[in-house]
Amino acid sequence: MSEFCFSLNPFLYWKSPWREEKSSQIWAFFHGHVAKLADALALGASGATRGGSTPPVPTRVIKSKYVVLIIKGTFVEVKIQELSEVERELEITATADELQPHFDKAYLEYRKKIEIRGFRKGRAPIDLVKKLYGDLIEQDALESIASVFYKQTVKEKDLKPIGEPTLVDMNYERGKEFRFKIRYDIRPQIKLQNYKGIEIEKPIHKVTDDEVESEILYIRRSKATTTPVDQVTDEECIVTVDAQEVNELNQPIIGKKDENVRLYLADEKLEQPFKEALKNATVGGVYRVQFEHKHGDHTHQVNEQLTVKKIEKVTLPELTDTFVEEVSNGKLHTVDELRNDIWKRLEEYWQEHSDRELKNALVNELIKLHEFQVPESVIRSFLENLVEDLKNSYPDKKLPDNFDYDTYYQQNRPYAIAQAKWALLREELLKAENIMVTDEELEQRAEEDAKRIKIPKDRIINYYKSSEQIMDRFAGEKLMKTLLSYAKIKEVEQK
Repeated sequence: MSEFCFSLNPFLYWKSPWREEKSSQIWAFFHGHVAKLADALALGASGATRGGSTPPVPTRVIKSKYVVLIIKGTFVEVKIQELSEVERELEITATADELQPHFDKAYLEYRKKIEIRGFRKGRAPIDLVKKLYGDLIEQDALESIASVFYKQTVKEKDLKPIGEPTLVDMNYERGKEFRFKIRYDIRPQIKLQNYKGIEIEKPIHKVTDDEVESEILYIRRSKATTTPVDQVTDEECIVTVDAQEVNELNQPIIGKKDENVRLYLADEKLEQPFKEALKNATVGGVYRVQFEHKHGDHTHQVNEQLTVKKIEKVTLPELTDTFVEEVSNGKLHTVDELRNDIWKRLEEYWQEHSDRELKNALVNELIKLHEFQVPESVIRSFLENLVEDLKNSYPDKKLPDNFDYDTYYQQNRPYAIAQAKWALLREELLKAENIMVTDEELEQRAEEDAKRIKIPKDRIINYYKSSEQIMDRFAGEKLMKTLLSYAKIKEVEQK
Protein backbone atom coordinates (compact mmCIF):
# COMPACT_ATOMS: atom_id res chain seq x y z
CA MET A 1 0.00 0.00 0.00
CA SER A 2 1.46 3.31 -1.04
CA GLU A 3 1.98 6.15 1.42
CA PHE A 4 0.35 9.54 1.35
CA CYS A 5 0.84 12.89 3.00
CA PHE A 6 -2.70 13.90 3.89
CA SER A 7 -4.23 13.09 7.28
CA LEU A 8 -7.88 12.19 7.73
CA ASN A 9 -10.12 15.01 8.76
CA PRO A 10 -12.03 14.16 11.97
CA PHE A 11 -15.15 14.62 9.89
CA LEU A 12 -15.99 12.50 6.88
CA TYR A 13 -17.51 14.07 3.84
CA TRP A 14 -20.20 11.74 2.57
CA LYS A 15 -21.92 11.79 -0.78
CA SER A 16 -25.01 9.56 -0.97
CA PRO A 17 -26.56 9.72 -4.45
CA TRP A 18 -29.20 7.11 -3.64
CA ARG A 19 -30.62 9.05 -0.67
CA GLU A 20 -32.75 11.65 -2.46
CA GLU A 21 -34.42 12.81 0.74
CA LYS A 22 -31.10 13.88 2.18
CA SER A 23 -28.63 16.49 1.04
CA SER A 24 -25.92 15.12 -1.24
CA GLN A 25 -23.33 16.46 1.16
CA ILE A 26 -23.51 15.29 4.77
CA TRP A 27 -20.92 15.72 7.50
CA ALA A 28 -20.96 12.72 9.81
CA PHE A 29 -19.11 13.04 13.10
CA PHE A 30 -17.09 10.04 14.21
CA HIS A 31 -18.46 9.11 17.59
CA GLY A 32 -20.02 6.30 19.58
CA HIS A 33 -18.99 2.70 19.83
CA VAL A 34 -15.40 2.00 18.73
CA ALA A 35 -14.56 -1.67 18.33
CA LYS A 36 -10.98 -2.80 18.76
CA LEU A 37 -9.67 -4.60 15.71
CA ALA A 38 -7.84 -7.87 16.09
CA ASP A 39 -4.86 -8.72 13.97
CA ALA A 40 -5.80 -8.94 10.29
CA LEU A 41 -5.86 -12.49 9.00
CA ALA A 42 -5.64 -13.52 5.40
CA LEU A 43 -8.08 -16.40 5.22
CA GLY A 44 -7.08 -19.65 3.64
CA ALA A 45 -8.89 -21.27 0.78
CA SER A 46 -11.38 -22.82 3.20
CA GLY A 47 -12.58 -19.39 4.40
CA ALA A 48 -14.10 -18.92 7.85
CA THR A 49 -17.37 -19.60 9.60
CA ARG A 50 -19.71 -16.93 10.91
CA GLY A 51 -20.79 -16.78 14.54
CA GLY A 52 -18.79 -16.92 17.73
CA SER A 53 -16.46 -19.78 16.87
CA THR A 54 -12.77 -19.07 16.46
CA PRO A 55 -11.64 -19.22 12.81
CA PRO A 56 -8.91 -21.63 11.87
CA VAL A 57 -5.42 -20.16 11.56
CA PRO A 58 -4.54 -20.15 7.85
CA THR A 59 -1.64 -22.32 6.77
CA ARG A 60 -0.74 -19.96 3.91
CA VAL A 61 -1.39 -16.42 2.75
CA ILE A 62 -3.27 -15.99 -0.49
CA LYS A 63 -2.11 -12.98 -2.51
CA SER A 64 -5.26 -11.04 -3.28
CA LYS A 65 -6.69 -7.57 -3.55
CA TYR A 66 -9.06 -8.46 -0.72
CA VAL A 67 -8.47 -8.49 3.05
CA VAL A 68 -10.71 -9.90 5.82
CA LEU A 69 -10.67 -8.41 9.30
CA ILE A 70 -12.04 -10.00 12.49
CA ILE A 71 -13.56 -7.67 15.10
CA LYS A 72 -14.45 -8.58 18.68
CA GLY A 73 -15.41 -12.15 17.96
CA THR A 74 -17.94 -11.24 15.27
CA PHE A 75 -17.07 -10.94 11.64
CA VAL A 76 -16.74 -7.67 9.80
CA GLU A 77 -15.62 -8.44 6.29
CA VAL A 78 -13.51 -5.82 4.61
CA LYS A 79 -12.81 -6.21 0.92
CA ILE A 80 -10.50 -3.76 -0.77
CA GLN A 81 -10.59 -3.71 -4.55
CA GLU A 82 -8.20 -1.83 -6.81
CA LEU A 83 -10.19 0.18 -9.36
CA SER A 84 -7.12 2.00 -10.69
CA GLU A 85 -3.62 2.96 -9.62
CA VAL A 86 -5.05 5.60 -7.32
CA GLU A 87 -8.64 4.53 -6.62
CA ARG A 88 -9.85 1.83 -4.24
CA GLU A 89 -13.27 0.48 -3.35
CA LEU A 90 -13.82 -0.65 0.23
CA GLU A 91 -16.68 -3.06 0.89
CA ILE A 92 -17.57 -3.61 4.54
CA THR A 93 -20.09 -6.14 5.84
CA ALA A 94 -21.21 -6.04 9.51
CA THR A 95 -23.45 -8.49 11.38
CA ALA A 96 -26.58 -7.57 13.30
CA ASP A 97 -24.72 -8.12 16.59
CA GLU A 98 -22.02 -5.66 15.57
CA LEU A 99 -24.65 -3.09 14.55
CA GLN A 100 -26.76 -3.32 17.70
CA PRO A 101 -24.65 -1.05 20.00
CA HIS A 102 -24.81 1.68 17.36
CA PHE A 103 -28.57 1.31 16.97
CA ASP A 104 -29.04 1.38 20.76
CA LYS A 105 -27.31 4.73 20.91
CA ALA A 106 -29.39 6.02 17.98
CA TYR A 107 -32.61 4.99 19.78
CA LEU A 108 -31.58 6.98 22.87
CA GLU A 109 -30.67 10.04 20.81
CA TYR A 110 -33.91 9.89 18.84
CA ARG A 111 -36.06 9.44 21.98
CA LYS A 112 -34.94 12.89 23.19
CA LYS A 113 -36.53 14.52 20.13
CA ILE A 114 -39.92 12.82 19.86
CA GLU A 115 -43.21 13.18 21.70
CA ILE A 116 -45.49 10.17 22.24
CA ARG A 117 -48.97 10.64 23.74
CA GLY A 118 -49.00 9.72 27.41
CA PHE A 119 -45.32 10.40 27.98
CA ARG A 120 -43.28 13.51 28.53
CA LYS A 121 -40.96 14.48 25.68
CA GLY A 122 -37.84 12.32 25.82
CA ARG A 123 -39.33 9.96 28.46
CA ALA A 124 -41.09 7.33 26.34
CA PRO A 125 -40.00 3.70 26.97
CA ILE A 126 -37.19 2.70 24.65
CA ASP A 127 -39.09 -0.46 23.61
CA LEU A 128 -42.01 1.67 22.47
CA VAL A 129 -39.65 3.95 20.54
CA LYS A 130 -38.19 0.88 18.82
CA LYS A 131 -41.65 -0.45 17.98
CA LEU A 132 -42.92 2.79 16.48
CA TYR A 133 -39.82 4.23 14.90
CA GLY A 134 -37.15 1.51 14.98
CA ASP A 135 -36.92 0.96 11.23
CA LEU A 136 -36.75 4.70 10.52
CA ILE A 137 -34.12 5.27 13.21
CA GLU A 138 -31.93 2.44 11.99
CA GLN A 139 -32.11 3.59 8.38
CA ASP A 140 -31.24 7.13 9.41
CA ALA A 141 -28.24 5.94 11.46
CA LEU A 142 -26.66 3.81 8.74
CA GLU A 143 -24.48 6.53 7.23
CA SER A 144 -23.10 7.50 10.61
CA ILE A 145 -22.42 3.84 11.41
CA ALA A 146 -20.71 3.41 8.06
CA SER A 147 -18.42 6.32 8.91
CA VAL A 148 -17.43 4.64 12.20
CA PHE A 149 -16.55 1.36 10.49
CA TYR A 150 -14.73 3.20 7.73
CA LYS A 151 -12.63 5.20 10.16
CA GLN A 152 -11.66 2.22 12.29
CA THR A 153 -10.76 0.23 9.15
CA VAL A 154 -8.61 3.08 7.84
CA LYS A 155 -6.83 3.30 11.18
CA GLU A 156 -6.26 -0.41 11.75
CA LYS A 157 -5.25 -1.28 8.19
CA ASP A 158 -3.26 1.92 7.62
CA LEU A 159 -5.12 2.49 4.35
CA LYS A 160 -4.04 6.14 4.05
CA PRO A 161 -6.76 7.58 1.81
CA ILE A 162 -6.27 10.91 0.14
CA GLY A 163 -9.01 13.47 -0.46
CA GLU A 164 -12.67 12.84 0.32
CA PRO A 165 -14.19 9.33 0.40
CA THR A 166 -17.48 8.71 -1.38
CA LEU A 167 -20.22 6.36 -0.17
CA VAL A 168 -21.34 4.64 -3.40
CA ASP A 169 -23.60 1.79 -2.23
CA MET A 170 -25.47 0.75 0.92
CA ASN A 171 -27.61 -2.33 1.57
CA TYR A 172 -29.36 -3.19 4.85
CA GLU A 173 -32.18 -5.52 5.80
CA ARG A 174 -33.41 -5.07 9.35
CA GLY A 175 -32.15 -7.71 11.74
CA LYS A 176 -29.57 -8.93 9.25
CA GLU A 177 -26.18 -7.79 7.97
CA PHE A 178 -25.27 -4.31 6.76
CA ARG A 179 -23.16 -4.06 3.62
CA PHE A 180 -21.82 -0.82 2.13
CA LYS A 181 -19.15 0.34 -0.29
CA ILE A 182 -16.89 3.37 -0.09
CA ARG A 183 -14.57 4.58 -2.79
CA TYR A 184 -11.47 6.48 -1.86
CA ASP A 185 -8.28 7.65 -3.52
CA ILE A 186 -4.71 6.96 -2.51
CA ARG A 187 -1.52 8.83 -3.20
CA PRO A 188 0.02 7.76 -6.53
CA GLN A 189 3.40 6.08 -6.68
CA ILE A 190 5.72 8.73 -8.08
CA LYS A 191 9.12 7.68 -9.35
CA LEU A 192 11.32 10.74 -9.51
CA GLN A 193 13.21 11.19 -12.77
CA ASN A 194 16.48 13.05 -13.20
CA TYR A 195 15.26 16.59 -12.57
CA LYS A 196 18.70 18.18 -12.47
CA GLY A 197 19.96 20.03 -15.54
CA ILE A 198 16.53 20.96 -16.95
CA GLU A 199 16.83 23.67 -19.63
CA ILE A 200 14.48 26.62 -19.23
CA GLU A 201 14.29 30.21 -20.49
CA LYS A 202 14.12 33.36 -18.40
CA PRO A 203 12.49 36.38 -20.09
CA ILE A 204 14.40 39.64 -19.60
CA HIS A 205 12.75 42.99 -20.25
CA LYS A 206 14.60 46.29 -20.32
CA VAL A 207 12.62 49.37 -19.31
CA THR A 208 12.55 52.15 -21.94
CA ASP A 209 12.00 55.90 -21.82
CA ASP A 210 8.79 55.44 -23.83
CA GLU A 211 7.36 53.18 -21.12
CA VAL A 212 8.14 55.77 -18.45
CA GLU A 213 6.52 58.55 -20.51
CA SER A 214 3.48 56.32 -21.10
CA GLU A 215 3.06 55.90 -17.33
CA ILE A 216 3.37 59.64 -16.80
CA LEU A 217 0.72 60.24 -19.46
CA TYR A 218 -1.57 57.78 -17.68
CA ILE A 219 -1.13 59.73 -14.42
CA ARG A 220 -1.87 63.04 -16.17
CA ARG A 221 -5.01 61.60 -17.78
CA SER A 222 -6.24 60.42 -14.38
CA LYS A 223 -6.15 64.08 -13.25
CA ALA A 224 -7.54 65.58 -16.46
CA THR A 225 -10.56 67.89 -16.66
CA THR A 226 -13.26 67.90 -19.35
CA THR A 227 -15.29 70.68 -21.00
CA PRO A 228 -18.40 70.15 -23.20
CA VAL A 229 -17.86 71.18 -26.85
CA ASP A 230 -19.88 70.91 -30.06
CA GLN A 231 -17.22 69.39 -32.30
CA VAL A 232 -14.15 67.16 -32.11
CA THR A 233 -10.98 69.22 -32.65
CA ASP A 234 -8.30 66.64 -31.89
CA GLU A 235 -7.87 63.23 -30.26
CA GLU A 236 -8.03 64.70 -26.75
CA CYS A 237 -11.80 64.35 -26.82
CA ILE A 238 -14.30 61.94 -25.29
CA VAL A 239 -17.22 61.20 -27.59
CA THR A 240 -20.40 59.69 -26.09
CA VAL A 241 -22.41 57.72 -28.65
CA ASP A 242 -25.29 55.30 -29.06
CA ALA A 243 -23.88 52.37 -31.03
CA GLN A 244 -26.48 50.56 -33.14
CA GLU A 245 -25.46 47.39 -34.98
CA VAL A 246 -26.80 47.34 -38.56
CA ASN A 247 -26.96 44.82 -41.39
CA GLU A 248 -25.54 45.09 -44.92
CA LEU A 249 -28.52 47.26 -45.96
CA ASN A 250 -27.82 49.67 -43.11
CA GLN A 251 -30.95 48.49 -41.29
CA PRO A 252 -30.86 48.39 -37.44
CA ILE A 253 -30.69 44.94 -35.85
CA ILE A 254 -33.20 44.74 -33.00
CA GLY A 255 -31.62 44.16 -29.59
CA LYS A 256 -28.14 45.14 -30.78
CA LYS A 257 -27.89 48.67 -29.45
CA ASP A 258 -25.50 49.99 -26.77
CA GLU A 259 -26.34 53.41 -25.33
CA ASN A 260 -24.03 56.08 -23.88
CA VAL A 261 -20.78 54.46 -24.94
CA ARG A 262 -17.83 56.74 -24.08
CA LEU A 263 -14.98 56.66 -26.62
CA TYR A 264 -11.73 58.45 -25.70
CA LEU A 265 -10.14 59.17 -29.07
CA ALA A 266 -6.62 59.42 -27.61
CA ASP A 267 -6.87 55.96 -26.05
CA GLU A 268 -4.25 53.71 -27.67
CA LYS A 269 -6.58 50.72 -27.28
CA LEU A 270 -9.41 52.31 -29.27
CA GLU A 271 -9.45 50.79 -32.74
CA GLN A 272 -8.44 53.11 -35.56
CA PRO A 273 -11.74 52.91 -37.55
CA PHE A 274 -13.55 54.55 -34.62
CA LYS A 275 -10.98 57.34 -34.48
CA GLU A 276 -11.27 57.92 -38.23
CA ALA A 277 -15.06 57.97 -38.19
CA LEU A 278 -15.23 60.47 -35.31
CA LYS A 279 -12.22 62.71 -35.99
CA ASN A 280 -14.48 65.62 -37.12
CA ALA A 281 -17.67 64.52 -35.35
CA THR A 282 -20.30 66.99 -34.17
CA VAL A 283 -23.03 66.61 -31.54
CA GLY A 284 -26.09 65.01 -33.19
CA GLY A 285 -24.09 63.61 -36.10
CA VAL A 286 -24.47 60.01 -37.30
CA TYR A 287 -21.39 58.08 -38.45
CA ARG A 288 -20.81 54.60 -39.89
CA VAL A 289 -18.07 52.23 -38.73
CA GLN A 290 -17.37 49.07 -40.70
CA PHE A 291 -14.30 46.84 -40.34
CA GLU A 292 -13.07 43.37 -39.43
CA HIS A 293 -12.24 43.03 -35.74
CA LYS A 294 -9.46 40.61 -34.79
CA HIS A 295 -9.09 39.21 -31.30
CA GLY A 296 -6.50 36.46 -30.99
CA ASP A 297 -7.57 33.68 -33.36
CA HIS A 298 -11.09 35.08 -33.58
CA THR A 299 -12.34 37.58 -36.17
CA HIS A 300 -15.77 39.10 -36.73
CA GLN A 301 -17.31 41.94 -38.70
CA VAL A 302 -18.09 45.25 -36.99
CA ASN A 303 -20.88 47.14 -38.72
CA GLU A 304 -22.27 49.92 -36.52
CA GLN A 305 -24.01 53.26 -36.76
CA LEU A 306 -22.78 55.80 -34.18
CA THR A 307 -25.06 58.62 -33.08
CA VAL A 308 -23.09 61.33 -31.24
CA LYS A 309 -24.82 62.52 -28.06
CA LYS A 310 -22.03 64.42 -26.31
CA ILE A 311 -18.45 65.61 -26.89
CA GLU A 312 -16.03 66.58 -24.12
CA LYS A 313 -12.68 68.27 -24.62
CA VAL A 314 -10.00 66.73 -22.38
CA THR A 315 -7.46 69.08 -20.80
CA LEU A 316 -4.38 67.40 -19.35
CA PRO A 317 -2.61 69.04 -16.39
CA GLU A 318 0.90 70.36 -17.07
CA LEU A 319 3.76 68.20 -15.88
CA THR A 320 5.35 70.41 -13.24
CA ASP A 321 7.06 69.93 -9.88
CA THR A 322 3.85 71.13 -8.20
CA PHE A 323 1.85 68.46 -10.06
CA VAL A 324 4.38 65.79 -8.96
CA GLU A 325 4.04 66.77 -5.29
CA GLU A 326 0.25 66.64 -5.59
CA VAL A 327 -0.03 63.19 -7.20
CA SER A 328 2.63 61.66 -4.89
CA ASN A 329 1.14 63.15 -1.71
CA GLY A 330 4.39 65.00 -1.06
CA LYS A 331 6.65 61.94 -1.34
CA LEU A 332 8.22 63.22 -4.58
CA HIS A 333 9.12 66.81 -5.37
CA THR A 334 10.41 67.10 -8.94
CA VAL A 335 9.60 65.74 -12.38
CA ASP A 336 12.95 63.94 -12.47
CA GLU A 337 12.16 62.25 -9.17
CA LEU A 338 8.85 61.08 -10.63
CA ARG A 339 10.57 59.65 -13.71
CA ASN A 340 13.17 57.86 -11.57
CA ASP A 341 10.48 56.47 -9.28
CA ILE A 342 8.44 55.17 -12.22
CA TRP A 343 11.57 53.66 -13.77
CA LYS A 344 12.34 51.83 -10.53
CA ARG A 345 8.80 50.53 -10.15
CA LEU A 346 8.73 49.29 -13.75
CA GLU A 347 12.01 47.47 -13.22
CA GLU A 348 10.62 45.81 -10.08
CA TYR A 349 7.48 44.81 -11.95
CA TRP A 350 9.38 43.22 -14.82
CA GLN A 351 11.77 41.48 -12.43
CA GLU A 352 8.84 39.91 -10.60
CA HIS A 353 7.30 38.97 -13.93
CA SER A 354 10.57 37.39 -15.07
CA ASP A 355 10.97 35.38 -11.85
CA ARG A 356 7.37 34.18 -12.04
CA GLU A 357 7.73 33.08 -15.66
CA LEU A 358 10.98 31.29 -14.84
CA LYS A 359 9.39 29.33 -11.99
CA ASN A 360 6.35 28.48 -14.10
CA ALA A 361 8.60 27.21 -16.87
CA LEU A 362 10.47 24.97 -14.42
CA VAL A 363 7.25 23.59 -12.92
CA ASN A 364 5.86 22.86 -16.39
CA GLU A 365 9.01 20.95 -17.35
CA LEU A 366 8.96 18.97 -14.11
CA ILE A 367 5.32 18.02 -14.69
CA LYS A 368 6.11 16.89 -18.24
CA LEU A 369 9.01 14.82 -16.92
CA HIS A 370 6.82 12.85 -14.49
CA GLU A 371 3.83 10.86 -15.72
CA PHE A 372 1.44 9.56 -13.07
CA GLN A 373 -2.28 9.33 -12.50
CA VAL A 374 -3.79 12.10 -10.41
CA PRO A 375 -6.52 11.13 -7.90
CA GLU A 376 -9.89 12.47 -8.96
CA SER A 377 -10.64 13.74 -5.45
CA VAL A 378 -7.56 15.98 -5.55
CA ILE A 379 -8.56 17.39 -8.94
CA ARG A 380 -12.05 18.03 -7.61
CA SER A 381 -10.61 19.83 -4.60
CA PHE A 382 -8.67 22.23 -6.80
CA LEU A 383 -11.73 22.90 -8.95
CA GLU A 384 -13.82 23.65 -5.87
CA ASN A 385 -11.12 26.03 -4.64
CA LEU A 386 -11.28 27.84 -7.99
CA VAL A 387 -15.04 28.23 -7.58
CA GLU A 388 -14.57 29.61 -4.07
CA ASP A 389 -12.03 32.13 -5.35
CA LEU A 390 -14.47 33.13 -8.08
CA LYS A 391 -17.24 33.59 -5.50
CA ASN A 392 -15.01 35.88 -3.47
CA SER A 393 -14.53 38.11 -6.51
CA TYR A 394 -18.25 39.00 -6.45
CA PRO A 395 -19.45 41.78 -4.13
CA ASP A 396 -21.94 39.52 -2.33
CA LYS A 397 -19.62 36.47 -2.39
CA LYS A 398 -22.26 34.65 -4.42
CA LEU A 399 -22.20 33.34 -7.99
CA PRO A 400 -25.01 34.26 -10.40
CA ASP A 401 -28.05 31.99 -10.30
CA ASN A 402 -27.42 30.88 -13.89
CA PHE A 403 -23.76 30.02 -13.28
CA ASP A 404 -22.89 26.84 -15.22
CA TYR A 405 -20.77 24.75 -12.85
CA ASP A 406 -20.30 21.87 -15.30
CA THR A 407 -18.97 24.12 -18.05
CA TYR A 408 -16.69 25.94 -15.61
CA TYR A 409 -15.30 22.66 -14.28
CA GLN A 410 -14.73 21.36 -17.79
CA GLN A 411 -12.95 24.53 -18.93
CA ASN A 412 -10.69 24.63 -15.87
CA ARG A 413 -10.04 20.91 -15.52
CA PRO A 414 -6.67 20.95 -17.38
CA TYR A 415 -5.44 23.70 -15.05
CA ALA A 416 -6.69 21.82 -11.97
CA ILE A 417 -4.93 18.63 -13.11
CA ALA A 418 -1.65 20.51 -13.57
CA GLN A 419 -1.97 22.12 -10.14
CA ALA A 420 -2.79 18.77 -8.53
CA LYS A 421 0.16 17.08 -10.24
CA TRP A 422 2.52 19.78 -9.03
CA ALA A 423 1.17 19.58 -5.46
CA LEU A 424 1.83 15.83 -5.35
CA LEU A 425 5.17 16.04 -7.15
CA ARG A 426 6.29 18.93 -4.95
CA GLU A 427 5.94 16.80 -1.82
CA GLU A 428 8.06 14.04 -3.33
CA LEU A 429 10.73 16.58 -4.22
CA LEU A 430 10.65 18.02 -0.71
CA LYS A 431 11.34 14.56 0.67
CA ALA A 432 14.00 13.76 -1.92
CA GLU A 433 15.86 16.99 -1.23
CA ASN A 434 15.25 16.70 2.53
CA ILE A 435 14.01 20.28 2.58
CA MET A 436 13.25 21.62 6.05
CA VAL A 437 13.01 25.17 7.36
CA THR A 438 15.61 25.66 10.08
CA ASP A 439 15.32 27.84 13.18
CA GLU A 440 18.11 30.04 11.82
CA GLU A 441 16.13 30.67 8.61
CA LEU A 442 12.99 31.50 10.59
CA GLU A 443 14.95 33.91 12.77
CA GLN A 444 16.37 35.67 9.71
CA ARG A 445 12.91 36.07 8.18
CA ALA A 446 11.50 37.28 11.50
CA GLU A 447 14.22 39.93 11.84
CA GLU A 448 13.34 41.32 8.42
CA ASP A 449 9.60 41.30 9.12
CA ALA A 450 10.08 42.80 12.60
CA LYS A 451 11.75 45.85 11.09
CA ARG A 452 8.98 46.23 8.53
CA ILE A 453 5.86 45.73 10.69
CA LYS A 454 7.27 46.79 14.08
CA ILE A 455 6.38 43.58 15.95
CA PRO A 456 8.82 41.76 18.27
CA LYS A 457 10.81 39.05 16.53
CA ASP A 458 9.89 36.31 19.02
CA ARG A 459 6.18 36.87 18.45
CA ILE A 460 6.67 36.61 14.69
CA ILE A 461 8.64 33.36 15.03
CA ASN A 462 5.91 31.85 17.21
CA TYR A 463 3.35 32.88 14.63
CA TYR A 464 5.36 31.24 11.85
CA LYS A 465 5.63 27.97 13.75
CA SER A 466 1.92 27.94 14.61
CA SER A 467 0.89 28.12 10.96
CA GLU A 468 1.30 25.00 8.81
CA GLN A 469 0.42 27.07 5.76
CA ILE A 470 3.24 29.55 6.35
CA MET A 471 5.79 26.84 7.14
CA ASP A 472 4.75 24.98 3.99
CA ARG A 473 5.18 28.15 1.94
CA PHE A 474 8.66 28.70 3.37
CA ALA A 475 9.60 25.11 2.55
CA GLY A 476 8.22 25.53 -0.97
CA GLU A 477 10.27 28.68 -1.53
CA LYS A 478 13.38 26.87 -0.33
CA LEU A 479 12.64 23.93 -2.65
CA MET A 480 12.16 26.22 -5.66
CA LYS A 481 15.46 27.95 -4.96
CA THR A 482 17.17 24.55 -4.83
CA LEU A 483 15.55 23.34 -8.06
CA LEU A 484 16.48 26.53 -9.90
CA SER A 485 20.08 26.05 -8.82
CA TYR A 486 20.02 22.71 -10.68
CA ALA A 487 18.46 24.13 -13.85
CA LYS A 488 20.23 25.42 -16.96
CA ILE A 489 18.78 28.91 -17.43
CA LYS A 490 18.96 30.85 -20.69
CA GLU A 491 18.05 34.53 -20.63
CA VAL A 492 15.85 35.67 -23.52
CA GLU A 493 15.07 39.33 -24.23
CA GLN A 494 11.35 40.11 -24.07
CA LYS A 495 9.81 43.11 -25.75
